[in-house]
Amino acid sequence: MHRVIVLGAGLVGNVIARDLHKDDSIVVVVADINKERLDYLHQAYGLSVIQLDLGKERELEEIIKDFDLVIGAVPGFMGFETLERVIKCGKNIVDISFFEEDPFQLDDLAKRHGVTAIIDAGVAPGLSNLIAGYEFNSLDEMSEFECYVGGLPKERVLPFEYKAPFSPVDVIEEYTRDARMVEDGRIVVKPALSEPEILYFQGIGSLEAFNTDGLRTLLKTLKVPFMKEKTLRYPGHIEKIKLLKDAGFLSTKPIRIGETEITPIEFTSKILIDNWKLKKGEEDFTVMRVIVRGKKQGENLTITYELYDEYDREEEVLSMARTTGFTCTAIARLVLSGKIKQKGIIPPEKIGMNADVFRRIIEELRKRKIALHVIERKEE
Repeated sequence: MHRVIVLGAGLVGNVIARDLHKDDSIVVVVADINKERLDYLHQAYGLSVIQLDLGKERELEEIIKDFDLVIGAVPGFMGFETLERVIKCGKNIVDISFFEEDPFQLDDLAKRHGVTAIIDAGVAPGLSNLIAGYEFNSLDEMSEFECYVGGLPKERVLPFEYKAPFSPVDVIEEYTRDARMVEDGRIVVKPALSEPEILYFQGIGSLEAFNTDGLRTLLKTLKVPFMKEKTLRYPGHIEKIKLLKDAGFLSTKPIRIGETEITPIEFTSKILIDNWKLKKGEEDFTVMRVIVRGKKQGENLTITYELYDEYDREEEVLSMARTTGFTCTAIARLVLSGKIKQKGIIPPEKIGMNADVFRRIIEELRKRKIALHVIERKEE
């Protein structure tokens, strides 16, 4: 019997806990500071819960000591520090927190403690990285990697025609952090929201894509001459965000209002949290297109992966939580079964390089009605 503790009972953490709880060979406990979330998981699904301030190091160390695996599902601003603390405790971890810091700073620490620390185990980064690693190992030569991804509400409501399945602060960071990509084998930096383009998706219509800083570990792990990641939104969204940005609403420089000091981005996030929050029963969808170009046996190939997933009405689970959470649980099960044994900081692309492991993850997702459609064509 495996013992797993999920740190964080938010939109994705609760889905991860519920999915693992369905496995008779896994005992799941959820830890969070929010009593309301914990009570819901305990009463509705019979999960064991612990109310805990995850920011308190001593308490965290005491709680996780009896578990075989830790799932990190804390907010991004807590992610790096939490990951470091778990590693110091010598516990394997699968993490989905989207933190800004370089995870490879903890690689030596993880190896010294004999820890398998899999980071960015979501949809993008996550599933997109798995695809990149798989194709990098499958092709004789990989020349391009492109990822287009977005989570959107099914109902378009003005003015933003957008809803956030997670904190607006984390979303806004996508709009403000410079985007790193690879051109001619060199890392280049471009402004977020730059180089817009329109893409068509069957059943959805046209979406606009713009540069965001989503390549993350791929910048260090794969030697591919051209790589980029772009976020998808309904057409017109970029101009609305640019208006906020140009007017100073996304600035991190503090301003004083009377006796109070606040940053404009904090104020904007507070205003947007209600506007962008998905209310109970509101439906979302996740769309992703990954394009890989390269050579195999002398032939030029273009391989396109497409994913489309919708809100689960029966389980009342958001699509972004499904695609992120179930990628995480698929990886977690492979760690528990001993199929993933590498020590250190392990990004998903390294896992994807193992064809058998990659196929097992894709099969786990397919069982949960998350399917990748693949088109491979030869180029002249």
